[in-house]
Amino acid sequence: MVSLRSVRGLLVDGQGSVGERRRVGRWEWFAKTFTDIDSMKVIDLGGTAEAWLRAPVRPASVHVVNLEVETAEIPDWIRVDTADACNLPRHITDGKYDLVFSNSVLEHVGGQSQRQLFADTVHKLAARHWVQTPYRYFPIEPHWLFPGFQFLPLATRAAVARHWPLVHSTPEGREASVRQAMSVELVSRTEMGIFFPYSTIEPERFLGLTKSLVAIKT
Repeated sequence: MVSLRSVRGLLVDGQGSVGERRRVGRWEWFAKTFTDIDSMKVIDLGGTAEAWLRAPVRPASVHVVNLEVETAEIPDWIRVDTADACNLPRHITDGKYDLVFSNSVLEHVGGQSQRQLFADTVHKLAARHWVQTPYRYFPIEPHWLFPGFQFLPLATRAAVARHWPLVHSTPEGREASVRQAMSVELVSRTEMGIFFPYSTIEPERFLGLTKSLVAIKT
């Protein structure tokens, strides 16, 4: 019998899952958009070296910036720094990059002012960018795989975070549940247009519905 927790792997996390196939499709879209990616110096805000090692594309170099410490073995074409993308140290902002890349990070940075700081960082680092984030009005919230989760009162979201069997990791205790629920704020198309006014805001669709938004500047 398939457990409810194993369903998450079948849907988003596991090899051959719907989520994995969509990630592959997104990489293909990215490669078609930036056909010179193999010659680019890329800075990835909020990503991981592991994700680039699995990716079907390879830039000339990738600088990964994340709040969490990277544990994967790092090849010489990848550089990793631990830093806040909304407040980068000068040794990163002074770097020369061809492209800013970010995947499913904007919704985690915390509040409108922080999202604006994140967008400002993107604009400062390079002339070109690819910034993807889940769409607020897709009916299934992608982090918890719960219908309409983003529209529920905070206390209800915290209860779902603690008890819903399809969550990625179950928080311990009510306070941790509340904090986890508060850690994600999905973004609308209008907001993306404010943060990235000179970008093309493209929808990424699933079953005909907009699942994610991508701010693209080529």
